[in-house]
Amino acid sequence: METETLALAQEMDFSMWALFARATFTVKLVMIMLIIASFWSWSIIIQKFIAYRAARREARHFDREFWSGEPLDELYEQIGPDPRGRSQRIFASGMTEWRRSHRDDGNLIAGAQARIDRSMDVAIAKEAENLQAGLPVLATVGSTAPFVGLFGTVWGIMHAFIGIAEQQNTNLAVVAPGIAEALLATGLGLLAAIPAVIFYNKLSADADRIVGNYEAFADEFSTILSRQLDAA
Repeated sequence: METETLALAQEMDFSMWALFARATFTVKLVMIMLIIASFWSWSIIIQKFIAYRAARREARHFDREFWSGEPLDELYEQIGPDPRGRSQRIFASGMTEWRRSHRDDGNLIAGAQARIDRSMDVAIAKEAENLQAGLPVLATVGSTAPFVGLFGTVWGIMHAFIGIAEQQNTNLAVVAPGIAEALLATGLGLLAAIPAVIFYNKLSADADRIVGNYEAFADEFSTILSRQLDAA
C-alpha cells in the first residue's frame, strides 16, 4: 500500500499551475486575489517611476528657465495661466494671484503676499496629492497580502487534514500535495507584499523630496515677490 501511495505521489505534477488547479475553491480565490494585487502593485510602481522621473526632469528644465534672468512676466506669458508642468503650475498660481492683486491704477491690494503664498501652497498640495496617489494601495497590499496568503494556507492545510481523516492514511505522500498547495498561497502573499513594501518606502521618500523641492522653489519665488512688494 505504501509503495502504491509513493508511486502515486511521484507521478503527481507539482508545478505551480498543477498546485493551483488542485487547490480548493477558497484557496484558488485567495491566490487569484494575491496575483491581481501583485499586478496592481507593479503597475503603480512602474507608473510612479515614470511620473517621478518626468517630474524631476520638468523641474530641472523650469528651474533653468526661472533663473535665466528672463523677466517673470515674460516667463508667465510663455507658459500661460494653465501650464502642463508641475513646477510651472506652482509658478503660474503665484503669478496669477500677483496680477490679480493689482488694481486698475497699478497699486496693490492689501494682503497680496499672504494670498500669493496661500495660492502656491494650494498648488503644491494638489501636486503632492497627485504624486502620492496610488501609494496607499502599495501600503495596503504590503500590510495585508501576507495575512491573506496565510488565510489561504490555513484553509488549505485544514482541507488536507480533512482528507487525511477521510482516507485514514497519514502517509507523507498523501499529505504533501495538499500542504504544498496550501503553502503556495503563503508564497504568493509574500511575493505580493515584499515588493509593495520596498517600493512604497522608496516612492514615498521620492515624492517627499520632489514636494520639498516645490516648497523650496515657492519660498524663493515668494521672497522675490516680497522684495518687489516692498520696493513698490
